[in-house]
Amino acid sequence: MRQIGVIGGGILGLAVAHRISEIVPDVAITVVEKEDELATHQTGHSSGVVHAGIYYQPGSLKAAMCTQGSALLRRFCFEHDIPVEEVGKFVVATDKMESKRLDDIEARARANGVPGLRRLNKNELAEIEPEVVGDSALHSPHTAIVDFQRVARALGNVLERSGHTILTGQRVDRLRKRARDIDLITSRESFRFDHVIICAGLGTNNIMRILDDNHPSRILPVRGEYYRLNESVRHLVRGLVYPVPDPRYPFLGVHFTRRIDGEVFIGPNAVFATALEGYRRRDLNVKDLADFLAWPGTWRLARKNVRTGIYELAGSLSRRVFVDRARRYVPRLEVHDVTSAPAGVRAQAVDRHGDLIDDFIVCQTNVTTCVRNAPSPGATSSMAFARHIVDSLPAL
Repeated sequence: MRQIGVIGGGILGLAVAHRISEIVPDVAITVVEKEDELATHQTGHSSGVVHAGIYYQPGSLKAAMCTQGSALLRRFCFEHDIPVEEVGKFVVATDKMESKRLDDIEARARANGVPGLRRLNKNELAEIEPEVVGDSALHSPHTAIVDFQRVARALGNVLERSGHTILTGQRVDRLRKRARDIDLITSRESFRFDHVIICAGLGTNNIMRILDDNHPSRILPVRGEYYRLNESVRHLVRGLVYPVPDPRYPFLGVHFTRRIDGEVFIGPNAVFATALEGYRRRDLNVKDLADFLAWPGTWRLARKNVRTGIYELAGSLSRRVFVDRARRYVPRLEVHDVTSAPAGVRAQAVDRHGDLIDDFIVCQTNVTTCVRNAPSPGATSSMAFARHIVDSLPAL
């Protein structure tokens, strides 16, 4: 019987394990997660949006995986009684210049086959989102929301019922590659696998350091901070309201996200964290920070994005600044209408030249497969991306 290990108990690692269990009868799968619970990092802190594929470069892995992944995710949720709500998404242009940029986004979205796409003028926008103002908008009515952590736990339950193993609270301490297999040693026990798939997210740098891997990219942690609308003003936004991305900046910008529990979040901004799991401004890990600063891409990225960094930091330090940016789309919003919400941290791959790597990246040897970059729409794409990864595994 073939022995397959998966490092990482987020939605992607679990989707990979689930896919292997579906198509390979003679296999034993062990998922190793360092936290005491599954899906506590990027999966558990995600916005919960099931993306439709509006922004992504046609022909990219992201575009293909998002479209396929959305369908597979919805099917899984239907089979396991997990609510998925189509609340719709609006990409809102606030002036004529943004409306021109919206033309390019619309062309991408249509090339990616986004269903039900509509271009709205400001009056049509007001009919659906009365409190949202804009010169024009792109409406994706089938963009949905879900609890991705619940999906991940359901995947874990399916795996365990199928006889596979999920180990939590076990950090990977060593990986020793051999000619045809690989030893994995955790803080509690050791294993020998025919192949190990690494879906470690924020922990990717540490795992690849154990493997003595020299890939020309590193994960940098980007913290996204949020506020939540107070219950009395949640009605101001009915669905998902996004800005038109500014091509000068590498991040999307503050937007409104209705969540499956009924809450409405505004955010995230994008500020670099001083720890891989730096969910708070005060979180500092000296070892992590030294690693970031030693990577030449960090300094080159900083030099290229000085204005962006100052802009994002201002929103991080001032609630008023943060809310003022959101008021471009919902003018009735006031500072006292929001309270702080938990932040998330995105694992963002950066190359030596200081460029953010946009598409998904998978690297493979004879006994390891490593997901080096899986940013948004990573959760939406997870089940399709898992198929893409599993289809290439030499051990199967």
